[in-house]
Amino acid sequence: MDRASVSVRPERIDLAAEMARFAPDGDAGAVVTFTGYCRDEAGRLSALELEHYPGMAEREIARIAGEAVERWSLLRLCCIHRHGLIRPGEEIVFVAAASLHRGAAFEAASFVMDFMKTRAPFWKREHLVDGTIGGWVAAKDTDDAATDRWHRL
Repeated sequence: MDRASVSVRPERIDLAAEMARFAPDGDAGAVVTFTGYCRDEAGRLSALELEHYPGMAEREIARIAGEAVERWSLLRLCCIHRHGLIRPGEEIVFVAAASLHRGAAFEAASFVMDFMKTRAPFWKREHLVDGTIGGWVAAKDTDDAATDRWHRL
């Protein structure tokens, strides 16, 4: 396996299988995982529709992952992002970082999430419980602020 694996797909993420794949086998001192879920937005959301730019999304996530692997000397990194209709309670994204020490794994996972959220070409649209389709979800200034901190570190 390459040190970084990237997948963009519509299928649910088998979290148990992904975490088992990252279980330390003697080389890693730390494995940090992050799973992002679709919220129900106080009961008004029936699904979140995620569209992406095929090919470009994978390339951008791979670029982000490669930078994280080099910056923190990771042993392994996995980035999985879903697209399509995602129901509340379902996973949207999974990141796992394996390193010699916990600090590197925590920081790398956080870095990857911050940059995937702001740089990977995904668009979100709400599908509401009343059957209507809401608008496209706008990017948040707080997301850009999260990525800005990495330029200062």
